[in-house]
Amino acid sequence: MSDQKVNSERRTLIMATSVVGGAGVVAAAVPFVASLSPSERAKAAGAPVVADVSQLKPGEKMVVKWQGKPVWVLRRTPEMIASLAKVEEAGKVSDPDSEKSVQPEYAKNKARSIKDEYLVIVGICTHLGCSPSDKLKTGAEEGMAADWQGGFLCPCHGSQFDLAGRVFKAMPAPTNLDVPPYKFLSDTSILIGDDSKEA
Repeated sequence: MSDQKVNSERRTLIMATSVVGGAGVVAAAVPFVASLSPSERAKAAGAPVVADVSQLKPGEKMVVKWQGKPVWVLRRTPEMIASLAKVEEAGKVSDPDSEKSVQPEYAKNKARSIKDEYLVIVGICTHLGCSPSDKLKTGAEEGMAADWQGGFLCPCHGSQFDLAGRVFKAMPAPTNLDVPPYKFLSDTSILIGDDSKEA
């Protein structure tokens, strides 16, 4: 056997071994790299969610889950929006300008929203984490005081909130209901959990 033939066979064997070894390294690395990315369950727990409000009529509320929390989307009527000024003028809310509360900058307004018509808010009381009940109708019809303008009542300790999620004075809840980050994808679609400007 000539030296040239031995070198050629050796070269072929080295190449074949290298290819098989390289494939083995890649095969071993794929599961390892995949384990570094978050699981589908973990992604779903913190992932933004889309709320389709196309079927939501004025005065109706829907609930979507985001990060394991209920997020309310209330489509306010013109009367509901007008009630916010009445509550504030009566001096009933503790933090009318939401200075001590959790919300993005674009929700630091009287309606606490991007569009006055839609309230997007975390439905968890800021006192001890109960979920307030809807008391959306005005007056005693909801079992509230005669001058009630509509809002929410926490069944655990009685905290009252107006239709912007602002807490009333002398209530156990220390701050207004939280506003999550959100943005409108269209007139009827709201992305909750992401307010970035990126497309």
